[in-house]
Amino acid sequence: MKGIIIKNASELVTCRSSGPKHGKMMSDIGVIKNGCVVVENDAIKDVGTSEEILKKYDEKEYRITDASGKAVLPGFIDSHTHLIFGGYRADEFSWRLKGDSYMSIMERGGGITSTVRATRDTSLDEFVERGKKTLDKYAAMGVTTVEGKSGYGLDRDTEIRQLKAMKTLNETHPVDVVPTFLGPHSVLPEYKGKEDEFIDFMIEVMKDVAESKLAEFADIFCEKNVFSVEQSRRFLTAAKKMGLKLKIHADEMVQLGGTELAVELESTSADHLLQASDKGIEMLSQSGTVATLLPATAFCLKESYARARLMIDSGCAVALATDFNPGSSFTNSIPLVIALAALNMNMSIEEIITALTINAAAAVGRSDITGSIEKGKKADIIILEYPSINFLPYHAGVNIVETVIKNGKVIQGE
Repeated sequence: MKGIIIKNASELVTCRSSGPKHGKMMSDIGVIKNGCVVVENDAIKDVGTSEEILKKYDEKEYRITDASGKAVLPGFIDSHTHLIFGGYRADEFSWRLKGDSYMSIMERGGGITSTVRATRDTSLDEFVERGKKTLDKYAAMGVTTVEGKSGYGLDRDTEIRQLKAMKTLNETHPVDVVPTFLGPHSVLPEYKGKEDEFIDFMIEVMKDVAESKLAEFADIFCEKNVFSVEQSRRFLTAAKKMGLKLKIHADEMVQLGGTELAVELESTSADHLLQASDKGIEMLSQSGTVATLLPATAFCLKESYARARLMIDSGCAVALATDFNPGSSFTNSIPLVIALAALNMNMSIEEIITALTINAAAAVGRSDITGSIEKGKKADIIILEYPSINFLPYHAGVNIVETVIKNGKVIQGE
């Protein structure tokens, strides 16, 4: 067999683009009725209507998937996760339900500091085993690429062990893993009042990370009582000089100016943005920085959502991600993210699909090779069990992905 032909798709969503879609263009997802895709090896060879494509190919030479009554889309991309960690924080979730804030829990030794203790006690093999189970769940939901951050070691050995686990997973699991070094994720009690010293230490760790090619991105938690805008600028500037691409946790709890910093430093993405200023949003709209919004985190923390509608209407490129982590968003549910974006963030289903495909690909620096269904790109494709993309928010919070093709191979379904 030469490859796979998916034919007769009720809706074939292409999301054609080599970079992120901004503003109104997020609604242009390139739907082809009665669509057809030809896959050879790990790439997409041809795309169009079934009528025009099938004239050019001998179906006997291909594995045929009849997608009649089904929608076909690019594989989803989760562009912000904390994939590898030790321990859990279910007790803290119950505290928040009783009214404790996320920051107050952090200040009394919970939060990230709690996870650090458990993560330091977790072996590389344990990281890989847990990560594999998580990626299996992602694949079942149609996710073909996942970004993963370190940041739960806050020391040299554990940070590197987290990144090595992601490297192993990327090499052994069908789902691609994009690694990010998030050394300055929190301030340990022993570094309170000595945050600049901690940044210096993490820059030294980052040298090892960059030299070993264990990460593609660097990230920092720019937040009140964590790391200032100036400290974040210093760390990210050092990362850029080392050849790492940039991300930033920006303006989540307090309007601090992290959004503006992301644009200033030409970060690939600025993430969270619940408190992003009007000026920051305007700057984002004029930049190549992707606004990565994390509605499941706002949902779990019972916070207001990022202003997605204003961002899109202002011309920003918006991506969506789960922020999967053991504390503020212990979910990797793409169906939940879709439901929250549609019902609570006033995003259309077309904008949501763009945010989870081509814009999410741009947020991990891979929009040139994945995130859309077009000639030459990686064959990362999903087939829904229903005929229309409108079933994604309508069947709220339920996984309706039936078949997943990753790098030209069926990894779920059929």
